[in-house]
Amino acid sequence: MHDPELAREALAALPPDIGASPLFNADLAPVPVARRNWTTYNFAALWISMAHCIPTYMLAGGLVAVGMNWWQALFTIGLGNVIVLVPILLNAHPGTRYGVPFPVLARASFGTVGANVPAVLRAIVACGWFGIQTFIGGEAVKTFIEAMWPAFGSVGGGVTLLGLGLPSAITFLVFWALNIFIIYRGMDAVRVFENWAAPIVLVMAALLLAWVVSRAGGLGEMLTQPSKFGTFGEFWAVFVPSLTGMIGFWATLSLNIPDFTRFGRGQREQMLGQALGLPTTMIAFSAMGVVITSASQMILRGVDASKLWDPVFILAQLTSSSAPAGLSAPLIASGAVRAAVAVVSLFGVGVATVSVNIAANVVSPANDFANLAPRLISFKTGGLITGVLGIAMMPWKLLASANTYIFSWLVGYSALLGPIAGVMIVDYWVLRRRELDVPDLYRPGGRYAGVNPVALAALVLGVAPNVPGFLKNVHLLSGPPGFFDSLYVYAWFTGFGIAAAVYYAGMRLMPARTAAGTTGAG
Repeated sequence: MHDPELAREALAALPPDIGASPLFNADLAPVPVARRNWTTYNFAALWISMAHCIPTYMLAGGLVAVGMNWWQALFTIGLGNVIVLVPILLNAHPGTRYGVPFPVLARASFGTVGANVPAVLRAIVACGWFGIQTFIGGEAVKTFIEAMWPAFGSVGGGVTLLGLGLPSAITFLVFWALNIFIIYRGMDAVRVFENWAAPIVLVMAALLLAWVVSRAGGLGEMLTQPSKFGTFGEFWAVFVPSLTGMIGFWATLSLNIPDFTRFGRGQREQMLGQALGLPTTMIAFSAMGVVITSASQMILRGVDASKLWDPVFILAQLTSSSAPAGLSAPLIASGAVRAAVAVVSLFGVGVATVSVNIAANVVSPANDFANLAPRLISFKTGGLITGVLGIAMMPWKLLASANTYIFSWLVGYSALLGPIAGVMIVDYWVLRRRELDVPDLYRPGGRYAGVNPVALAALVLGVAPNVPGFLKNVHLLSGPPGFFDSLYVYAWFTGFGIAAAVYYAGMRLMPARTAAGTTGAG
């Protein structure tokens, strides 16, 4: 929250002892009902702005690269997002009802101390995503600068920082600082930024789509290209891990969505806004990526087709003063027009990247790190920790190839987050029947005190079956394909199911820990 007046209002609605609790600070406090002002549009805009990002645009390209045709890729993306919308909405409910963020909600199932485990796991994944988005944004800035000032690419000669050339390192750090600056302005600044970012990014993508289709004289040849799979079995072998990867793409938000829905005006607003904003935008924006890439192949026939899945590369060809490969002249003849296109394009890409990075990859880990020591770590400090770890994880290595990105990164971390979602959903919806004692979520000696061993056991047992497959996928283990390799492609589903079942069975033996009780929220 980072608003002293808001914090005072939250404390006024809680028992007097909560203000002195080591588990309480202003950023983790429940949002008072009168201050929950996010509307349907705010939630739809949140998802539209988060989905309108370069990784979403490139998702279909990654699936086509592993053998799918365009409609198979879009079907996989759409189905994955419909599936992940279910746990998102289930975990969103307590955020709106009680006004608490994800790490505080996790205390109900994992315990006030044990909640640090899922919070840190979620935070580490977010740090990786923060780094990925920042690197993409920095590379976009570098590409546009080089298009207008080619000498920038040779600044520093062979000097490198953390494996990056000096130009890439400079633009990466500039983008990093911009993200940290906005999050330091607080959650209301995030809401305002997301509201106007959503339509701007959509308009930018629509303009690029209209231009390339007009220039190509049609939609291009990609829409008629067949799948590379000759049998259903061949398709299924790629479809399942790809679907798991699509679920993994937003499995992060399926946990920490209470960080946003705690500001929601009501359940109808948050549910409708999210249902309208997530699956539709993911499918539509991915489809725009397919059409733009297909038409671009008609225009840039001398260019490596794999590069055309990157919108920044296409925009760089538009703004370049030299002729792209296979053409005799620049795509835009006028230098003034090229400069205008470069400025507008850079602005659009910057808005898209910053909006998703702040909402998806800074808000949650900032709260999660604050949860480790609420009296010492504020929301702002947590955001800074996220930024530093995002650099340390060297995200350019995670983007080395489509296989690394989808099957190691997306599927791999879904094996961690699926079990956490299983535990939290069973706890809130099945065992506690949506009833929480809010003050006790902040009391070291309350009903949720300490560590819930059942939740941690369920988490470990949910993750364990996917570990051998993950280690094989990242080449830390070798050997012929086996049972665990087949299981790994279902990582999120397997982890979710096992953890949910183990947690339910274990907690039925500990009824005292799920005793009814609710205070505080509408």
